[in-house]
Amino acid sequence: MVQTLYHKDILQNRAQIHLTRATLTPQRPKALHTHDFFELFWVQNGQVRHHLPDRTDTLDEGTVCFLQPGQHHALQGRGEHALVVSLCIHPDTIANLGKRHPDLQGHLFWSDAKIALHQRDIRQLATLNHAAVLLERSTCTALHAEAFLLPLCADLTSDIQPKDAPAWLAQACQTAKDPAVFREGSAGLVAITGKAHPHVSRSMRKYYGQTPSDFINNLRMTYAARVLITDSDPISEIARNVGIPNMSHFHKLFRNAYGLTPLQYRHKYQHELVQPQG
Repeated sequence: MVQTLYHKDILQNRAQIHLTRATLTPQRPKALHTHDFFELFWVQNGQVRHHLPDRTDTLDEGTVCFLQPGQHHALQGRGEHALVVSLCIHPDTIANLGKRHPDLQGHLFWSDAKIALHQRDIRQLATLNHAAVLLERSTCTALHAEAFLLPLCADLTSDIQPKDAPAWLAQACQTAKDPAVFREGSAGLVAITGKAHPHVSRSMRKYYGQTPSDFINNLRMTYAARVLITDSDPISEIARNVGIPNMSHFHKLFRNAYGLTPLQYRHKYQHELVQPQG
C-alpha cells in the first residue's frame, strides 16, 4: 500500500515551506510513497538511489530534484554518508509563483513532467545551502518561501539547455559562461568538452543552431554589455577581458549584438539613467 503524505500535517503556524535534513539509510525502501505537496530536494553529500514506479536513478552530489504532487517515489542512500535536504512546499505558493511569473511555465515545478532534475556545482551548491540556512532561521511564511525559491528558479530557468543536447555539450556550454573560458574563444569551449573541434561544431549546430564561435561571441557581448553599465573600466580593457583585443572587431560584434557602439550603450544605459542631462 502506498503511503500518502499531506501538507496539512507538516506545515504548521502559517508555514508555507518546511525544510528537513536527513542521512539516508542504505536499505532498499519497502514501498514507494506520494504526497499532496510540491517537493524539492537536493543531494548534499554522497549518492542517492531515487526509486520511481518504472526505474531507479542514481543521483550524485549536487543533484536538485523538483517533484510535483502525486509522484510516487522513494529515496535510498548509496553508501554510509548519503545526505539530502528536502523541502515540503505548499501548493498555493507554487501556484501563486506560476501566475505571477510566466517565464516559469514549462520548467521546474511548472513543467509537463512530474520530475525535473538539475545539477549544481560546488559553488552553486554552497549558495543553495546558504539560502537554506536563512530559510531555517525564518518563520517559513510565504514571503520566506518565495525569498528562497525565486533566486533558485531564476538561476535555473536562465540556464535551460536544449532538451536533446548531450550532457557533455550542455555542461560545456554552461561552463563556458565563465570569463576564463570564453576569453579563449571557441577553442576554450572545445577544450572543456574533451572532444574534437569538428564534432563539437556539428553538435553545436544541431542542438543550439549556431557555431561555437557564435555561441562564445554571444557570451562575450552579454558580459561586455553588463560591465559597460555596472563599472567604469575603459572600453579597451573590457574588450581585452572578453578575449577580443582588436577594437575594430570588438566594436563590430557589439554593434551587431546591440545596435549601438559600446560608448553609446554605456551612455544610454548608465549615464543617462543615473544623471539624465535633459
